Amino acid sequence: MKILITGNMGYVGPAVVSELRAFYPRATLVGYDTGYFATCLTNTSTLPEYLLDEQLFGDVRAITPAALDGVDVVIYLAAISNDAMGNRYEQVTLDVNYRAAVRTAQLAKEAGARSFIFASSCSIYGFADAAPRTEHASLNPLTAYAKSKVMAEEALVPLADEHFKISCLRFATACGMSPRLRLDLVLNDFVAGAASSSTINILSDGTPWRPLIHIKDMARAIRWASAGTPDADRDFLALNVGSNTWNYQVKDLAQAVAEAIPGTKVTINEKAAPDKRSYSVNFDLFEKLAPDAQPVYTLRETIEELYRGLVAMGFDNADFRNSRYMRLKLLSALQDDSQLNEQLQWRRKGIPLSESWSTLITA
Repeated sequence: MKILITGNMGYVGPAVVSELRAFYPRATLVGYDTGYFATCLTNTSTLPEYLLDEQLFGDVRAITPAALDGVDVVIYLAAISNDAMGNRYEQVTLDVNYRAAVRTAQLAKEAGARSFIFASSCSIYGFADAAPRTEHASLNPLTAYAKSKVMAEEALVPLADEHFKISCLRFATACGMSPRLRLDLVLNDFVAGAASSSTINILSDGTPWRPLIHIKDMARAIRWASAGTPDADRDFLALNVGSNTWNYQVKDLAQAVAEAIPGTKVTINEKAAPDKRSYSVNFDLFEKLAPDAQPVYTLRETIEELYRGLVAMGFDNADFRNSRYMRLKLLSALQDDSQLNEQLQWRRKGIPLSESWSTLITA
């Protein structure tokens, strides 16, 4: 069995690679990543990629058929991965999250792969003030990031058939410690504030709803989807992935962090304009289809894990929202250093921007 994981060198990728290696000890695991965040290692003594058989470096916008040769399963994690980056790089977001995803799926199908797993997002529900959103609820994407996920899902539908199954996993908001930690995620942000300054500054009025999921539970869901046909009755599956117990208002998340980390003060921007990105999500179908892949982390465990990880790093940067732990800040710094162009392509002397190459990584 050969599995290709695009975007494996980001925040979620290391957890996915670890889960797949444990579940498929003899499988051939191949990573494919452009390397924006390759050096953003946090609280780890080894490269997460040592668990892979091969690491390909390349831009998914220029992925070649050779990268799909012999692949059975494609896991598409590659993305311009949050609203701030999507707003700054809207066209790149559409190219990477939508167009490249569809093209990769087409190439995978042509190469004989049996399944394609697309990391989608519950953010596609946008603003929803009624009951928790099911998979049949209307979509209301409010940002370039969310719109790119909707466009990709819609374009992937006609590619699915009995020989090429497609699963679009609509993940709740990610959280938890990672070998490549991001702090531009709501829970991670709050724990970082508590760890660095004993203060959580909520930028909104605290009322928006968010579903959350630990990255290791995301990895378990992806492993479940890779193991076979998630729903034997359909070739294309769009599925909310998370837990009904993990729907929280932002202010309640902050309070949970304050309770777990004594001495933490919470401030709320009561003058903030309403945040229209507010939605709770129903995960009943995921519970029905994947009873053995349900989330196992609790909110308290996740907060404590993040806090321990940050303390072990000696993290004390109260200005972390302007640091390299924010993905947009890092990309901007690479551009300021003339390493990336406006299309977020590497400016490599003597190497065509579309070229990719491979390196064998061993333990």
